[in-house]
Amino acid sequence: MIAPIAVALTVGLLGWTYRALKPPPPKICGSPDGPPVTSPRIKLSDGRHLAYREAGVPREEAKYKIVVIHGFGSSKDLNLPASEELVEELRIYFLFFDRSGYGDSDPNPSRSLKSEAYDVQELADKLQIGSKFYVIGISMGAYPVYRASLVAPFVNYWWPCLPANLSNDAFSRLLAQDQWSFRVAHYTPWLFYWWMSQKWFPSLSILAGNMAIFSQSDLEILKKWSEAPSVGQEKIQQQGVYESLHRDIMVSYGKWEFDPMDLINPFPNNEGSVCIWQGFEDRIIPFQVNRYLSEKLPWIHYHEVPDAGHLLIFESKNCEAVLRELVQR
Repeated sequence: MIAPIAVALTVGLLGWTYRALKPPPPKICGSPDGPPVTSPRIKLSDGRHLAYREAGVPREEAKYKIVVIHGFGSSKDLNLPASEELVEELRIYFLFFDRSGYGDSDPNPSRSLKSEAYDVQELADKLQIGSKFYVIGISMGAYPVYRASLVAPFVNYWWPCLPANLSNDAFSRLLAQDQWSFRVAHYTPWLFYWWMSQKWFPSLSILAGNMAIFSQSDLEILKKWSEAPSVGQEKIQQQGVYESLHRDIMVSYGKWEFDPMDLINPFPNNEGSVCIWQGFEDRIIPFQVNRYLSEKLPWIHYHEVPDAGHLLIFESKNCEAVLRELVQR
């Protein structure tokens, strides 16, 4: 009698464990049970679709073409607060796109830092914006690419290039629940869906609505957003939180295919530049790490904004400074 009960309990436990660890399948845009496709898209070489949005001056009339890569929990429908006068003056064309699994772009089960960079290049090629274009990468969308401004770029606390005292100090500044979430993403990514779904322990603070991670300037920006939500933001997670937000964390804080110190100066003849813009008051990405990296890679132009937080590019004065410096350097 005991043996059958033990077997039944074991089978039940295994079934519960499997369901707890396995993320639900994505609701792919355009599929029978998925949301409709509501944006223009290109088809990539691997068969996935990438949704995009164009803004600024017409592509054919632009002097400068800028691809904007959104960050965590955002999409191609973000609004950069650059004045129309500046955009007209500099003749800027903007190309926004939904990263894999966000908005109307298909998920990528093999998503990595390299695949994200290849998506940018293939998007530019498909839309024929030319070989010379610029990139603004925001937060988790700020991975190393050429002719780029990386705004509040995320840092991986397990990069081998970081001194132990620096990475430990920066990591300790995070809320305990974020430290644990990043540890799970780094060491046991197969547990990450369960970790983000369980209710026993607090997980990622930004998804729990913990406002302590934002600076005063960030809170003012968030207040403005709440009063006038951007069109399209409701589609950010429509294909599933796992394929958008969870994969972002796992890719960013997992094991990288390269070390930042392996990067070489892509512009030895000063024909372009890579810039980092970092808010001194940023409570999400500690400024100490990006300051250190820029000191070790002197070809990166580092700008530390004293009174700014993580959302610094969504303040008009900072956004326009980023644009001017990017295209005129």
